[in-house]
Amino acid sequence: MPLNLKLIVYGSLNARQRENYNYQKLSALLADYGFVTMRLSDDWKGADMIAQHIDGDTFLKIQLKGRLTFCMKYQDRGLYIAFRRGRDWYLYPHDEMMAKVDAIVKFRSTSSWKDGGEYSFAKLTKPLFQLLNPYQIEPSRNLQPKLKSLE
Repeated sequence: MPLNLKLIVYGSLNARQRENYNYQKLSALLADYGFVTMRLSDDWKGADMIAQHIDGDTFLKIQLKGRLTFCMKYQDRGLYIAFRRGRDWYLYPHDEMMAKVDAIVKFRSTSSWKDGGEYSFAKLTKPLFQLLNPYQIEPSRNLQPKLKSLE
């Protein structure tokens, strides 16, 4: 009997469901680049997930976010931040990108940063897109071979 699968509406998901959804989507994308991922249950060292490359040497501690975000608590932890914008995914090193963005926007002088310890961007300007461009994960065009019939 075939499954009666129905697509979900992302906007109808609660925050935890969105995080799970985004984890699955990012994991599928990273798999095309040779990574396997492991979901962490309690933000280990600031990370929501670990991505391990098939080379056996590359491990990425990744924090999932809804947009371009910087947090004081993520500094000096070797974290990467991943966020989705439409169908596009970005994965950037937190500390490196924080310095580049602050040089343009000066967000570390805002009350949000000083009082709350974080800053995020609801809208991305052209200069921010230019900074993010090298960190966009390109969708794979790697088509897998079709499965052979069992007959």
